[in-house]
Amino acid sequence: MPKVELYKQDGSKAGDFDLPEAIFGIEPNQHVLHDTVVMQQASRRQGTHSVKNRSAVRGGGRKPWRQKGTGRARQGSIRSPQWVGGGVVFGPTPRSYSFKMPKKVRRLAIRSALSARVLDNDTIVLESLVMDSPKTKEMAAVLTGLSAVNALIVTADVDDAVFLSARNLQGVSVCKASQLSVLDVLHHHKIVFTKDAVAKVEEVLG
Repeated sequence: MPKVELYKQDGSKAGDFDLPEAIFGIEPNQHVLHDTVVMQQASRRQGTHSVKNRSAVRGGGRKPWRQKGTGRARQGSIRSPQWVGGGVVFGPTPRSYSFKMPKKVRRLAIRSALSARVLDNDTIVLESLVMDSPKTKEMAAVLTGLSAVNALIVTADVDDAVFLSARNLQGVSVCKASQLSVLDVLHHHKIVFTKDAVAKVEEVLG
């Protein structure tokens, strides 16, 4: 069972903490991690790129010159692709890049990402994270004390005070335990869990 140090909010150590083996102690599957990152990045693409083909370009309704007798190549429209200002052939059109992966594979990916973070000693567990009111300076002090300037803070439930305190800090994100994503886990240098968040992750992924 993987074991990490448990910290208090002020950065002092409070002992050791055992993480669930099935979630934080597996052998990371690199192939599944790669596929999941590609899936999530593809789903974020807007896909709004668009060009005009020859039917959408304005003009070109009349044949520019007669078919025979001019000595020039036959042309049917000044908006054919070979003309300046003509339509584009096989250009990009609006589309969705998203695709889905099986639920079991997605769960394996998030468990692999969390386990990789534990192996790299990039996982921090707090006894609790309580903010009386939104204070960016206080949140910055907490993360500095934990040596986690670039961090993903994982809470058990939505905590507006924590979210508002962290949203102006560069490189810091906050999410609920039930909304963990592989991309967020791999993007940040440190992952900061509360004890309640670890229990929630075990409930969701266990």
